[in-house]
Amino acid sequence: MTAVTATLTPAPSAALPPPASPKGRRLGERLSAYAYIAPFFVLFAVFGLFPFAFTFYVALFDWNPIGDQVFIGADNFTRMFADPRFWNAAGNTVSIWFLSTVPQLLLALVLAHVLNHARLRFALFFRMSMLIPYVTSVAATAIVFAQLFDRDYGLLNWLLGLVGVEPVDFVQSTWGSHLLIATMVVWRWFGYTTLLYLASLQSVPRAVFEAAAIDGAGPWQRFRHITVPSLRPVIIFTVVTSTIGGLQIFTEPLLIASGAPLTCGAVRQCQTLTLFLYEQGFGQFEFGYGSAIGVALFAMVVVIAAVNYLLSTRIKADR
Repeated sequence: MTAVTATLTPAPSAALPPPASPKGRRLGERLSAYAYIAPFFVLFAVFGLFPFAFTFYVALFDWNPIGDQVFIGADNFTRMFADPRFWNAAGNTVSIWFLSTVPQLLLALVLAHVLNHARLRFALFFRMSMLIPYVTSVAATAIVFAQLFDRDYGLLNWLLGLVGVEPVDFVQSTWGSHLLIATMVVWRWFGYTTLLYLASLQSVPRAVFEAAAIDGAGPWQRFRHITVPSLRPVIIFTVVTSTIGGLQIFTEPLLIASGAPLTCGAVRQCQTLTLFLYEQGFGQFEFGYGSAIGVALFAMVVVIAAVNYLLSTRIKADR
């Protein structure tokens, strides 16, 4: 018997790919960074940029959602500027924004200063309780404040009656409805703004305030020359965001006028631009005219926010 011996030869090893060049690795790293943030920009383009641009487009048409769309150029804007309802809504919007924004920011600034210096037990509890109005439902807030400001059974009118003042129908009067809505906005947002200011103040060393007190600076001087300058970037941020939110107010006036929610009363005493836009667009189905109102609201928000920003930065430069 003959033995057959097989000679095993090793299989050829697979060729390894050449290492990537440093230039290729750097390009991949740069592209991966854009890939990480791409979902946000895709969503923003679909749900933000496209509706925004489409609003400008629709504003140039007599747009019937179930019929024809006729190009009419700037006729919707001409009609809007001649419409007294538009100017009434614009005046109401600016009035409510001013009555709600200025007290809110001033109250938040003072409270943040007090909470930063007060020696309180359970300080964390008091600070976190400032968020309770912010997390409360707007509908629940509207119900409570409507009862407080009610003409016949409201607590506020009861207090006014104790000093001989006749009952005030806040909902049906222009200034009263503006005050009611502004109070709701202030109550809901002052705690959130206070925490923003307080978080910024936490980064200021307490030794700065103590040194100023040793040098003879009183509470007002420390507030004016230390607290306010330290909060200036956050103040600019809150002024701009409060302006944007205040000029777009919609839910509060919609909820307090139960009889005529879209007009906010029989004489449109608290109808804001967003309510007027909704009434024309989705109440009367005049999408072109409603889009023109939206464009005007956008321009108003940009202008007023830019003015507030420039004034805030000018104050910073002067100091």
